[in-house]
Amino acid sequence: ALGAFSAMEKGIFVSCSAGNSGPFNFSLSNEAPWILTVGASTIDRKLRAVAVLGNNEELEGESAFQPKDFPSMQLPIVYPGLNISDFRAAYCTPSSLNNTDVKGKIVLCEIGGGTTRIAKGQAVKNAGGIAMILLNIERQGFSTAADSHVLPATNVNYEGTQKIIAYINSTSTPTATIVFKGTVIGDKSAPMVASFSSRGPSRESPGILKPDIIGPGVNILAAWPISVENNSNTKSTFNIISGTSMSCPHLSGIVALLKSTHPDWSPAAIKSAIMTSADIVNLSDTLIEDERLVPANIFATGAGHVNPSKANDPGLIYDIEPRDYIPYLCGLNYTNRHISVILQRKVNCSVESSILEGQLNYPSFSIMFGSSSQTYTRTMTNVGEANATYTVNIVPPQGVSVTVKPPTLNFSDLNQKLTYEVTFRRLDTASNTTNSHGYLLWKSSKHSVRSPVAVFETKL
Repeated sequence: ALGAFSAMEKGIFVSCSAGNSGPFNFSLSNEAPWILTVGASTIDRKLRAVAVLGNNEELEGESAFQPKDFPSMQLPIVYPGLNISDFRAAYCTPSSLNNTDVKGKIVLCEIGGGTTRIAKGQAVKNAGGIAMILLNIERQGFSTAADSHVLPATNVNYEGTQKIIAYINSTSTPTATIVFKGTVIGDKSAPMVASFSSRGPSRESPGILKPDIIGPGVNILAAWPISVENNSNTKSTFNIISGTSMSCPHLSGIVALLKSTHPDWSPAAIKSAIMTSADIVNLSDTLIEDERLVPANIFATGAGHVNPSKANDPGLIYDIEPRDYIPYLCGLNYTNRHISVILQRKVNCSVESSILEGQLNYPSFSIMFGSSSQTYTRTMTNVGEANATYTVNIVPPQGVSVTVKPPTLNFSDLNQKLTYEVTFRRLDTASNTTNSHGYLLWKSSKHSVRSPVAVFETKL
């Protein structure tokens, strides 16, 4: 955050990973409002590997290792986690399978236990196993990973895990095989929020909605320094990795494109363009879902999924000058010394104006209700057509009334700035555990500028 502030002051945009500690609330990192905080989503490509059970049930999974010669016949399967007292065997940790009967069998390994997915496969291979089925645990839901495994393998979702365990318990001689189907394009559930993608709200500054955005971060194919196949005779080295460390560079690349077409835009302006133009629906035109295949919470998606072409022409932007962060930081009750460390110069909050977090000219709203109503202002800059009229459409969070004044903004020039006021009022009918979201949508004949609104209790 300290380095990013200095970069932002010099016009350098900084995007950072939200973290891989999902799907739990308050799990994200890199929360500073001058940073673009990026969560991870799936893409519409699957590297399919189907587990076919002895009862003919087919369970879809994924693997980047797609052998063409794996036998189609049924093979015995073994689940060390069911009948071995050493709990490490369930996770197929290194050496935990040495004294088990896995030779020539397909071994079931639970994800977790401090061992990577590929290391689990190596443990299975070392113990004589012929293949591996990776079992998702409940919190991973329908998020699966396509790894470059060291042996034939597939990662099935949690629903598949339950079906496999039920099958094993139904027969004394369970069998399975894995059918590798290669690349499949067109997953209509994409983009889906990855189970590992860290979630908000922000602990440090809950009045700023985080993450800001989600972008491609699951099963991302890219250049790699070494051959994952241990092939020393090739220079074409690639790998597939998942994580918010994959989604963050995607956003950095998009920012570079936006900066090339809008060299005069500030980092805050570019962030605003990305956030207010984001998609909230998937390829099937339904709301973006999380790892449970239910509509994702705003603290998982932020403003939504990045849409680069829409961000290039956002219509309106919320801009923030570097000096605007001083009253924001003073409002967080940081000491003068703390703020001076961030700004790398002396600051005296007693002579600076101080604002509430929600008063920062941010492209989103994060409302914690400790009082009956809260009012904030926002200033929008016209970067679309010189003459444009925008009218606000309000989708209020459940249990909250939202009032915007004025309801119409009439712009007559490019780069003209207009200000509006928004009041959030908790309804008497609202429950004590309010946790909901909505949005403000400023719409002209050509542009739609969407600002998400999150309302939550501090307990959440």
